[in-house]
Amino acid sequence: MSSYQFTWFDRFCLWYPPGWLILFNRHWQHYHADPDGWNWLEYGLFLLPGGFYIALLLRWLRLGCRFPRQQAVQFDRNYQQAFRDEVLAPIAKYYYRGELRQIENLPETESMIVAMNHAGMSFPWDFIVLAYLLGTAREWNVKPLAGVSLFDHPWMIWWLPPGWSQVLGGVRAEKEEFETAIAQKTVLLYAPEGLRGPSKGWQQRYQLASFDPSFIRLSDRHQIPILPVVCLGNELLHPFAINLNLQHIGKIFGLPFLPLSPLMPLFALFPSMGVWAMRSRLRYFIQPVYRVDLKDRTSRRERVAAYQEAQAFRDKLQNAINCILSGSDDK
Repeated sequence: MSSYQFTWFDRFCLWYPPGWLILFNRHWQHYHADPDGWNWLEYGLFLLPGGFYIALLLRWLRLGCRFPRQQAVQFDRNYQQAFRDEVLAPIAKYYYRGELRQIENLPETESMIVAMNHAGMSFPWDFIVLAYLLGTAREWNVKPLAGVSLFDHPWMIWWLPPGWSQVLGGVRAEKEEFETAIAQKTVLLYAPEGLRGPSKGWQQRYQLASFDPSFIRLSDRHQIPILPVVCLGNELLHPFAINLNLQHIGKIFGLPFLPLSPLMPLFALFPSMGVWAMRSRLRYFIQPVYRVDLKDRTSRRERVAAYQEAQAFRDKLQNAINCILSGSDDK
């Protein structure tokens, strides 16, 4: 199939934040049959205040008052590369201005856990841009570990084609899928803070929360190295947001946390902006490879040792962040 050709409308969608979702869906529809997907009338409504809700109603009626059909999908490296080269490239290069630093620390191996400070209270653009940069720098098969809500939330099912995240290489943040991905000898992007990272908010920017020890245990069990990465600029993806810590209200909407932001009225008028974030300069500082060797692998002692190792790794990454920030304008 011929590659996707940008039109004036696609360039407009890149310039106009509510249009990013249109571009993602149009690119998918170029390579995949998607009878349940959005159509041109509905795309046009995305661009109008409140029009997304009318488009959603029209699509729901068009589908016979049902959700889009779920399909059996699997990772497609060819589509990942096409999406990377044809859609992510201009976003990563010119909007987020992604840049790898200290690339002499990049190993040659194609099997590792890439552990990074994750932030932004928005669509995970810090992870996506890093995946793009590593893929172009080393031609690695990069797969990000993503929260379950990125796959199953009702908004995601309507926003993007069913299976979009899996086809692009997303791995569900569940123990079984995590272990399977590690065993397959891939480059897995991982946020040791979990959702505590992006939910911290501006007041705690660049202050790492405690690390979950699961990645330490898996690194030791499969003898896979960890590549620490410091990202600067991801705290600016949505700097106005405050986490209200109202988990019970967040659960009503199926959200892992509930941010409050002055941009919320704008998002209410243009829900398609959910995949957009503020323009930033994302710089990634590659740290030396970290290897784990837990001496005692008995069940209880291994858990204790893995937790201690995870927090020691956290302290090491926090020190690296502090050192880079001390000579940087991103504070």
